[in-house]
Amino acid sequence: MATVKPEPARSRPPRDLDPAEITLVTRLRAEDEGALAAFEERYGRVLTGFLRDSLPDPGTAEEVRQQVLTEIWRRGADYDPARSSILTWALMIARSRAADERRRRRPTPIDPTTIEESGEDPELDGLLDRWRVAALLERIPAGEAGVLRLRFYEGLSQSEIAARTGVPLGTVKTRMIRGLARLRELIAEEGVR
Repeated sequence: MATVKPEPARSRPPRDLDPAEITLVTRLRAEDEGALAAFEERYGRVLTGFLRDSLPDPGTAEEVRQQVLTEIWRRGADYDPARSSILTWALMIARSRAADERRRRRPTPIDPTTIEESGEDPELDGLLDRWRVAALLERIPAGEAGVLRLRFYEGLSQSEIAARTGVPLGTVKTRMIRGLARLRELIAEEGVR
């Protein structure tokens, strides 16, 4: 009987790390007291926005945000830049803590045989993707990010974007094409599936 060899694991190309991210990772690993402040300065808006959209009230979101920051601090030395960006890593921690909080606060009884054990939560996953894209849009040129925000978040057509912004339609199309290409590159760098 012939043995079947497993396919070799596909390796991802190494991510190009942003110098600011390298500095932040180094500071977290060294347990630099200012590392969390630097993390919050760079990613705090995205983290807070995701948690406020995910949880029932701002007070709960703030409690969970503090839990996430504590966990980032405790687990900073375990972060592996080859696997994902620090933002993706932090948002996955935030997603887990938000899911824990949502399960803990369920107001109605649930039949235990219907609970999904995979931890999947389509609503949280959608919010996570939305905030991850919002953070990535901040890393591309403003003109390109602006047209993509109007398209993704407001649902405007290219003609409507041109009319609203006063930018010629051809320029809107060019910015959208370039912005989408940059966004795809950033998503690929993140290593997010």
